[in-house]
Amino acid sequence: MPIAEDPRIPFGNFAFQVTFEGVDGEEFAPAGGVDEALFGGFSEISGIEATMEHKVIKVGGRNYGAAVRAGPVTFGTVVMKRGMVRSRHLWRWWSMFAGADGASDARPIKANRCNVVVGLISTIGDDSEEDKQPGVRIGWFLRNAMPVKFRAGDLNAKGSEVAIEELHLVHEGIDMLGIGE
Repeated sequence: MPIAEDPRIPFGNFAFQVTFEGVDGEEFAPAGGVDEALFGGFSEISGIEATMEHKVIKVGGRNYGAAVRAGPVTFGTVVMKRGMVRSRHLWRWWSMFAGADGASDARPIKANRCNVVVGLISTIGDDSEEDKQPGVRIGWFLRNAMPVKFRAGDLNAKGSEVAIEELHLVHEGIDMLGIGE
């Protein structure tokens, strides 16, 4: 079995990519025809989490603990830090929701939402070095995402911050993308 397909080897969390896609096959409106290859990347992503609030039900005659049932699920705010982006699509996206674009009047529409894919990159191919190609092997799909915070880096001639310090996203669900899917 090629090493890249061995299910016993964990994926590293240091090599990943982020893509922004339109919802239900629609174009991601803020991109405005910008080539997806120009979107850039982030050096850190946190908050990909889902928490289910369980319900405890006490049942008479059941002395060895209460019955536990599934409850509603909440999702964490995804925080993307230290981004390098060559186009203004992420600012346009934020401004559509905040009303800063002067056109949408802070009324989000379906075309303003997007799906975000955070994919872990691993080597694909057989064991020979010349045949190995990097590619997304596993990752997370954030459904119907919306930006809730945009933070620019401090302007300092001596600093090393990047243009987008943080972008916070809320979403309506997480799906895990697996090998071969």
